[in-house]
Amino acid sequence: MSTSFTLRYFNVPGLAETIRLLLTASNVEWTEEHPEWPQEKPNQPFGRLPVLIQKSDDNETVLVLSESVTIERYLARTYGFLPADPRKAALQEQIRDRLIDAILAFYMQWSPSDDKKEELFAKFEGLLAKNIEVTTQALRDNGNNGHHFGSELTYVDIASYAFIKYLIVDERKSQMRASELAKSLLTPELRNHIAVIEANPLLAAHVDKSERLASVLSA
Repeated sequence: MSTSFTLRYFNVPGLAETIRLLLTASNVEWTEEHPEWPQEKPNQPFGRLPVLIQKSDDNETVLVLSESVTIERYLARTYGFLPADPRKAALQEQIRDRLIDAILAFYMQWSPSDDKKEELFAKFEGLLAKNIEVTTQALRDNGNNGHHFGSELTYVDIASYAFIKYLIVDERKSQMRASELAKSLLTPELRNHIAVIEANPLLAAHVDKSERLASVLSA
């Protein structure tokens, strides 16, 4: 059965960028909608975005999913970016979950009261540094071939790339301090990972739409 997808999210990278990259790498038919907000909030399954809608070839809705990581894992499992072995899959998923902790800490320090700003930024900085340590070690353990596991593109490769690009490129105008921090913490292993992911032909259709992270890092 052929299938197509519609991704609903705001017109920013945010929590949907890993989903976009997974859809692109899966070579499926997909489109994106940007609902008017907050007018469309009551019409979403849990009143939030992103939302993924899957339709069959006769345009019947077969699945509606909310929650970004739930959507990611559904796509990753369906299209082979997570291994079938649950133990091997769990090793990837735990790294992704650590990234989510850092993302949430990043959002929390956007607009707090003045007396909380430094405290929240310090929390984000600590989580970011730990995540870079964990992902760098995974890359080293895998032979520093640009992938966290094996020699092919995986879920955690895509999620890690999207996370780093979001911090350094997509948020640099509004969050320059966080962008510069992320850039300063990048290891040679992660820089190689970025180059390998951006060179992957499965992702070219999406990566080429925006500024490449490798170009920003080499500037």
